[in-house]
Amino acid sequence: MATAKKISLSEEELVNALKKQDTIAIKALYDMYSSALFGVISRIIQHTEVAEDVLQETFLKIWNSAESYDSSKGRLFTWMMNVARNLSIDKLRSKDFKNSNKNQDIENNVDFIDQQKKVSFNADTLGLKEMVTTLKPDFKNVLDMVYFKGYTHVETAEELNLPLGTVKTRVRMAILELRKKFN
Repeated sequence: MATAKKISLSEEELVNALKKQDTIAIKALYDMYSSALFGVISRIIQHTEVAEDVLQETFLKIWNSAESYDSSKGRLFTWMMNVARNLSIDKLRSKDFKNSNKNQDIENNVDFIDQQKKVSFNADTLGLKEMVTTLKPDFKNVLDMVYFKGYTHVETAEELNLPLGTVKTRVRMAILELRKKFN
């Protein structure tokens, strides 16, 4: 059984292909980033089937809104991760998702727990986890909640018993610190 050759493009080539809506872009996008994007989504949405649906929605959103990507504001990967994260949070907050969770039977939950253990986001492969651990504890806690656990800024502020402005400032400062580590 032959396996399809994976497509890999430079970030600039991928952005140009996405903006032109060249079909090679979606293939390259999937080959290069599906695992990382699914990891982010599955950390927020614990149901594999729903996470897969959100991954598909993420690819569609990236495809349809590639024109709005601005390389001067950040890397393509960061932009795509934010698209995936935002769609995941939107899905969690949606009424149909909340209602479907109320109607789960015990067998589905047992299967879900078994499946969940097989899916993991490995931030170590990006070196991100190690970099985040080097931050001050205040920054690390806020980043962990907002980016890895899917909390909103308001929810993070409530959970940590901090003013909303403090949470936003810590997130911004933590990101600035992480940027320094990438340079």
